[in-house]
Amino acid sequence: MTLDACFQLGYIMKTHGTKGQVVAFFDVDFPEEYDELESVFLLINGKLVPFFIDDLNPQDRGRSIIRFEDVKTVADAEKLKGTAIYLPLNQLPELEEDQFYFHEVIGYTVVDEQLGELGTVSTFFDLPNQDLLAMDYQGHEVLIPVQDEIVLRTNKEERKIYVNLPEGLLEVYTQPSNRQVEEPPLEGEEDDDDDAV
Repeated sequence: MTLDACFQLGYIMKTHGTKGQVVAFFDVDFPEEYDELESVFLLINGKLVPFFIDDLNPQDRGRSIIRFEDVKTVADAEKLKGTAIYLPLNQLPELEEDQFYFHEVIGYTVVDEQLGELGTVSTFFDLPNQDLLAMDYQGHEVLIPVQDEIVLRTNKEERKIYVNLPEGLLEVYTQPSNRQVEEPPLEGEEDDDDDAV
């Protein structure tokens, strides 16, 4: 199993109890959809390693207490702290027709309602307060907020994602700002770069 064929479900937060259980956080919108998991992949030393689940006890706020088959001691569980949890992409829940997972639309053509075809989706940034779609546009990376009024719909057959970009968004990323224009030092001004600290 490769990382490209998987999605990150969450990560292991800490140990729990004295018999090797761990507390896992499922970083998804509906963690309850994963209450019946029988196995997961853990990313260990850059490789996905299968771990079979003996018991999964859902808690609140996306947390679950998990007992893995081959993890019997606190010392073994301690080694798993911070480890990322993955599942194959085919275990993602089905979405409504107009919804999409971020990984599905990478490579799609971005089409603006007014400007037409602009560029292609290169990646997504999952930030705490805002998800951003990154688009390659004329040699620039343009970040588009993932909001209903901006990202309108996708067409999976055409591999296109339709947007209504806020006015001036493209210019923010394509026009040099005043900060990027280096001004020569004023006459008589000394260069402080070589000053000792």
